[in-house]
Formats: sequence, structure tokens, C-alpha cells
Amino acid sequence: MKLRKTLAALMACSLAACAVQQGAAPSPSYDVVIRGGTVYDGSGGRPFTGDVAIRGDKVAFVGPKLSGSGSEEIDARGLAVAPGFINMLSWANESLLADPRSQSDIRQGVTLEVMGEGTSMGPWNEEMKRRRIAGQGDIKYPITWTTFGEYLEMLERKGVSTNVASFVGATTVRVHELGERDVDPTPEQLGRMRALVRQAMNEGAMGVGSSLIYAPASFAETPELIALSREAGRCGGMYISHMRDEGPRLLEAIDELIEISRKSGAPAEIYHFKQSGRENWPKIDAAIQRVEAARKAGLRITADMYNYPASSTGFDAAMPLWVQEGGLDAWIGRLKDPATRARALAEMRSGQVSENGNLVVQEPDKVLLLAFKTAALKPLTGKTLAEVAKARGKSPEETAAELIVEDNSRIQVAYFGMSEDNVRRAVQLPWMSFGSDASSQAPEGVFLLSSTHPRAYGNFARLLGRYVRDEKLLPLEEAVRRLAALPASNLGINDRGMLKNGNFADIAIFDPRTVADRATFQDPQQYAVGMRHVFVNGVAVLRDGEHTGATPGRFVRGPGWNKCR
Repeated sequence: MKLRKTLAALMACSLAACAVQQGAAPSPSYDVVIRGGTVYDGSGGRPFTGDVAIRGDKVAFVGPKLSGSGSEEIDARGLAVAPGFINMLSWANESLLADPRSQSDIRQGVTLEVMGEGTSMGPWNEEMKRRRIAGQGDIKYPITWTTFGEYLEMLERKGVSTNVASFVGATTVRVHELGERDVDPTPEQLGRMRALVRQAMNEGAMGVGSSLIYAPASFAETPELIALSREAGRCGGMYISHMRDEGPRLLEAIDELIEISRKSGAPAEIYHFKQSGRENWPKIDAAIQRVEAARKAGLRITADMYNYPASSTGFDAAMPLWVQEGGLDAWIGRLKDPATRARALAEMRSGQVSENGNLVVQEPDKVLLLAFKTAALKPLTGKTLAEVAKARGKSPEETAAELIVEDNSRIQVAYFGMSEDNVRRAVQLPWMSFGSDASSQAPEGVFLLSSTHPRAYGNFARLLGRYVRDEKLLPLEEAVRRLAALPASNLGINDRGMLKNGNFADIAIFDPRTVADRATFQDPQQYAVGMRHVFVNGVAVLRDGEHTGATPGRFVRGPGWNKCR
């Protein structure tokens, strides 16, 4: 028996040797080989012409020339090969429930959606779940989870095309314990809030995110935010914030963020770095100086931005905070009262509420209506507040109040209050990464029930096309670094954001000559162009410019996962 086995083995070896001598191809060494592209590895260093290989869900080779073969071979000559991009401010939390393909972002090379600007999809209590269901707009969904981690685990089980991550919302934690009132937490309540942050960090949160221009987030004072950020920081996470002001008190808001970072020990990032309101545009120099002075002093302060001179949020960002205390129902109830409404509108007319409030009152032609909840108001989508106010024969601020009451929502709008010159300046800052501040959509189905800001379809392609290729504000290798490696490093993600052996194979392959955004404010639901192939965890999600339908995305957990107690 042993002799027969030995002879069989020798014959097999002989046949294999014969096959090699006769030129039979060896088995492929890799699952995918990307050949001859210009490789931008994410480091910001000089690109090189070379090959990238994938085995399983990891990068297995990056270099000038690969000798092995792949089960799939991609000719990338003339194309850029880069690590997948990280969307530092994504609102895909609901859109992924409606359409897991994440089309508008995948078609720009985004492979990781980072959510959690102020609010997160957990931890929730039963009252928060009830309000969330009651407030749902076009996208309807059951709430089958309670904690922060359960939501992201559910997305991964359901199947999504992009990887997903999130901050735990400072507002979510506050509402969980305090409701939506303007109150300070007792020591016991603050202790429970801190425990919720620790739990979320242990479940994989990237840190704590705040959005301080909105009620009830605005009711949180600095010591409360320091306490929550301290819990994130000791678990390896960061503090990230839509700051308390982006207009008249912009510099004071930056000072607060820096103070929170210094006293908590957590790195900090400014969401959508901007200067809102024409009179505040010149503050960009001082804002940059504030950040760079803090960095020079040893603090890890960074920022992200979207690449447009118009923001998008609700009418809540234009109204006094006191009128919104207690939540949406209380806000609408106050606006229904003539005396209370008159007081709120008088404050808006005084110019002291916010830069967005000033646009509503003074320049309503620069306020574009994007999304309504009720079918009766949806025909107003795409009109300016000035147009609707004129048709109704009311002042723009009175019209805004009427629309809120009629729609029973905050209403999504775009505010044209920023400077294109400042946008161009900011994209060149070495500590700046990028976020769409939008959901990831498709020009079909439920997404056609409302309009959107063009950043949902074009933010990343706009950087690569307009600001890199056309205006040459920064080299492509630096843009790739700030789309991938910089945000990964800021988040404490060590195995993504760079093309190197052993990292997860999140890869974007695009034509630098044609990559561009196509979305406009008049017609925002248009895909970007120029992205050829996208891989997420080694799986092709975009092939030859078309979505494959694959959903290999994973829950990317923060550095405190299973370590923070």
C-alpha cells in the first residue's frame, strides 16, 4: 500500500513537471491583479506606475511589477489606482436602509461612510424610538435595534456596499437622559451619559460627535462636552463637532473646540470648516491661525469640509433656539401661537439669531427649498423661499414659519451664504479632509420624492476634477492622502486608507482626465463621472463604471472596541 501511494505521488509530480515544461499556466496567485496603473498609495508621496494585487479581502502586493497572475486581471493603464475614500461626514444612516448600494458615493470612490454628526442611530430609549418613527420622512423603516452597535451590526448583516462607521451623538446621549429640555445634567445624570459614551466606544464608536447650532444640542455647556469627550479620549476616540457658531462668533466657537480637546485629552475635528455670512468671510485667516496655533502647541486639531459655497440644513438653523426647546412638537406648538410666533420672527428680523436667519429675512432668494415631508408641499421643491413668499403675499420669515407648521418638519433647505474663494483656500489646507454632509442616494425610487444638495452626488469628484485637475490647487497625490490616509489616521484606523500589504482592499480606480461632478443645484441628482472600478474588502462593487450590486461593506469599529470599560 505504501509503495502504491509513493508511486502515485511520483507520477503526480512528474505530470506536474511535464505540464510546466509544456507551458501549462500555473494556478493564479491572486484573486485580482490591477496592472499598469498610476499608483497613489495614500501617503502623499510621488505616484508610480505599477501593479496592485488582492487576495481575499486584503491587499497582497503593491509595487512596480508583479510576476504572479490573478483570477481577474484589470488593465489600469492611464488610470489612477488609489485607496478607497473616506466620507468623514455622511448622512447615509437612513438612505442605506432604503438602498444599500450607496450609489452616489460608490461612484465617486467612497468606501467608508462615517456618520454621527451630533445624533447617532443609538443608544435609544423607547420615547426616542417613538419620536423617530413619527418623524420619518420619505424613507420609512422599522426600528429593530436599541444600542449604537446594534444598528451598525444590523447594516452589516443586511448588506451594504460601503463600509460603515459612526461617532456616538452627544445630542443622542443627552436626549436619552435629559429629553429635549434646556437643563443642565445633575452629577448622576452626567454619570449615566458618560456611561452611555463608554458603552458606545466599547461597541465600536469612533468618538463623540456634536452639532451645537441646533436645539437641544445647543443646551449642552462646555463642561458637559468635556466630560463626554474625556470618555471618548480615554478609549482612543476623538471629539468632532459642528461648532456652536460658524458666523459672528466663529472664532469663539473654535476656541471652545480647542478647549474641549485640551481638557478632555481627545483629538478634535471641526465639521464642515466654513465661514457663513458675507460679513464673516474675512475671518478665514484668523480661523486657520487658531487651528494651526493649537496644532503647533501639540493638540491634534483637524477639520473636514464639503466643496461648495452653499450649506444645507433645516429652518431650525435660522430660528431662535428657545422656540425649539422640547423638540419638534413643542416648536410647532409655539409657532401656532400668534404672540410667540411674532416674538420669534422679531428676533430673526433683529439679525441676532444666526447667519442663516439673516439670509431668510434679508436674502430669501438665496434660500432654496429642497425637501418636504408632506405631499401637498412637495411641488414647492426647487423653489426659493423668496418665490414662495411672494406667491403667498407674506414676508419670507413668516412664510418659513408657515411651512414648518404645515409640513410638521424642519424642512431641508440650502443656504447660499459662503464664499467660493474661501472654499478654494480651505481645500489646500494640509489638515483638511472631506465629507459630503449628505446621504448616499440614487436618482430613482424614494430619492426622487425630494431634492438634495449636489454634494450628495459630487463632493469627492468635484475635488478631484475641479480643484485638482482644472484649478491645480493641490496635486493629486496630496488630494488622495487627504481623502484616505489622513481621515483614517485621525479616526485611529490602522488597516485602511493606504495601499499597502495586509491592509483591507478598499480601492478606487479612476481616470484623472475625466473625473468630475455633474450635479448642480438646479439638477442635483446626477452621478459623477470618471470612476471606473471600486473594490470594498476585495469585492468589486463598481466595475467599468457600473454598480455590480455587491454588498460587502463592514462595520468598521473604532479603537476602543471591546477595550473600553
